[in-house]
Amino acid sequence: MTAAQEEHGADPHSATPPVRDHTVDGLVRAAARRFPDREAVRYRDRTWTYAGLDAAATTGAAVLRGHYGLAPGDRVAAFAHNCDAYLIAFLSCARAGLVHVPVNHNLTGADLAHILDNCTASLVIADPDLAGRIPGGCAVRPLRDAPGSFLDALSHPQPFEAAAAPDAVVQLLYTSGTTALPKGAVMTHRALAHAYESAIEALDLDPADLPVHSLPLYHSAQMHVFLLPSLAVGARNTILDAPEPEEVFALVEAGRADSFFAPPTVWIGFANHPEFERRDLSALRKAYYGASIMPVPVLERLRARLPGLGFYNCFGQSEIGPLATVLAPDEHDGRMASCGRPVKHVRAKVVDEHGADVPDGTAGEVVYRSPQLCRGYWNDPEATRQAFRDGWFRSGDLAVRDAEGYFTVVDRVKDVINSGGVLVASRQVEDVLYAHPAVAEAAVVGLPDPRWIEAVTAVVVPRGDVTEAELLAWARERLAHFKAPRRILFAQALPRNAGGKVLKRELRDRYAPSGNR
Repeated sequence: MTAAQEEHGADPHSATPPVRDHTVDGLVRAAARRFPDREAVRYRDRTWTYAGLDAAATTGAAVLRGHYGLAPGDRVAAFAHNCDAYLIAFLSCARAGLVHVPVNHNLTGADLAHILDNCTASLVIADPDLAGRIPGGCAVRPLRDAPGSFLDALSHPQPFEAAAAPDAVVQLLYTSGTTALPKGAVMTHRALAHAYESAIEALDLDPADLPVHSLPLYHSAQMHVFLLPSLAVGARNTILDAPEPEEVFALVEAGRADSFFAPPTVWIGFANHPEFERRDLSALRKAYYGASIMPVPVLERLRARLPGLGFYNCFGQSEIGPLATVLAPDEHDGRMASCGRPVKHVRAKVVDEHGADVPDGTAGEVVYRSPQLCRGYWNDPEATRQAFRDGWFRSGDLAVRDAEGYFTVVDRVKDVINSGGVLVASRQVEDVLYAHPAVAEAAVVGLPDPRWIEAVTAVVVPRGDVTEAELLAWARERLAHFKAPRRILFAQALPRNAGGKVLKRELRDRYAPSGNR
């Protein structure tokens, strides 16, 4: 088969089409040529074929550029819940040469205003129930469920010639802001296309897949590690409003779902659901987890309950598209704490505070070099300068690489606890607490202490009757004395961002002694 035939998708049996030189919307167009009548996306009672999805993206681009009066390079913020129209709006922006800005629909006030102001959005496309939160002065159009909505406009087909080049900016991915205000990672079509090609290979995506997409589509992992790569290979996709366990269980039992991505928080919720042990989930073939570190005891429980299911650990961050490393199903035994090895288009290494390589087995900061990487941060040259050193992106993750090239994340660099001059990784303490049967969730932070510099402190969400004394004794039996928590605090829930990551800065602020706040 010639290169030209490959480019136009002449081989419908190829699971991994050549995607790296496409635009984002061009990947859907290529899939539509290969599988025009195949179901591409199902949402509630609406179904789109690949040809229909491609046509909708064309009409949407015409609406954005013509009816809405937007110009190439304008930023379009998306402030909405999961739905098919959200996906089509992104593809339409990509085809129209616009810059899509996904915004967490839980944001309000200053956080929302910061993103809209920082990106200088020309338009906000919003769900009607969210529009009231948008600051005055912003141009707003309804995405759906309102007269004259973007979704309604798609029912009147219009032509449009694709306007974007592969090196054009297609999206600003605002980081989750676990340590500071969100920053907009500048992503090009080419960067995302490389990321999709990496995901397709590392996650064994193919046209036979029946993936369920239930995490928020504003989250880069759901959109760029799973939904768009699944569309690129021609899979049959289902979009849900939210990761409701009973809805996912029903889809699996009905033969409409065989693969699913969720962060550890959702998998923990599934494992604790009263129906989890009783439902027939044997049709699930591939399970993906990521967006934050999975506690090993939880993963062991899931693997024991679903022994035929292949688990993939997906690790990375928004700035790299966001997939950087994967631990495949056949690599889990003996390495369940590992996040795997770098994907196809990513180089990774571990360095010290000066940027020098460290020997295998030594903890240091993970740095990346990749065509998947963002160009930098929007309107923030100082943050861009700090993030890159000699062409390598500084991840902020503390990790160890072994002799076989497997990485294990120890902690976020900023979350390592200085206990009496000795550094303690919070993840190790959390794994010990998760192994206790009465612990549903746990997060460990360092709080200011006049004797220890930082006192190792655990915040626990219990799932049964348990006391602080019991958990302290449990931890002290399993950890070195300087690693064991000095205190156990109980909470009804842990503060998390959209990706499920615990906001440890909020815990430190909430529980710090009053003189240190």
